Amino acid sequence: MSTWIQRLRSVAREWVNTETGLIGAIGAWVLKQACLDATCWPEEVGIAVNISAVQFRSRSLVLDVAAALGASNLRPSRLELEITESVMLHDTGAVIDTLQKLRSMGVKIVMDDFGTGYSSLAYLTRFAFDKVKIDRSFVRGIVDQNDCLAIVRAITSLCSSLNIPTTAEGVETDAQLQRLRNENCTEAQGYLLGRPLPVEAVKATLARYPNENIGAIAIA
Repeated sequence: MSTWIQRLRSVAREWVNTETGLIGAIGAWVLKQACLDATCWPEEVGIAVNISAVQFRSRSLVLDVAAALGASNLRPSRLELEITESVMLHDTGAVIDTLQKLRSMGVKIVMDDFGTGYSSLAYLTRFAFDKVKIDRSFVRGIVDQNDCLAIVRAITSLCSSLNIPTTAEGVETDAQLQRLRNENCTEAQGYLLGRPLPVEAVKATLARYPNENIGAIAIA
């Protein structure tokens, strides 16, 4: 049943992408609203927004980001744009050009879910990502599965050599967090550290931890 549901969702997303074109409009709205929301938070707190491959293919992403920053007056370095490896598969030259234009605006570019798609070390040499996120599927088994530990160790070691920070996704136990610390992972996110919140609750949560290095708030 789960496979059937996943397939149905995939078909629905593709229909929206190709038939209605709403993904681009929705993505632009999310960018603008996320930047506006972030202006109400402390200056040291950034916001991370997932960017889909469809938004890259639309060729309007740079204008959408510029419009969101202009409307909100958000400092560009507070905005993180997260992309998956699948974005790099299609017309990589054009994608790199778009990423470079975004970088020139001052925003940060993050590789999301690294290691689960069509991983290529060439991505890390062709573009200097500001951060690499380690997929939760590896974090989940880091304590009791040697292969997961080996993959996490390889990613953190590689990124450390390239001076790229790493963020572990899906951290749910103290044991996972400690193992990630042992492997010199830079940052962590997951239910152990905090659950998703409505935007109205974020400001109150930040106010309760004024001295914590929280970093970025992720908007899916």
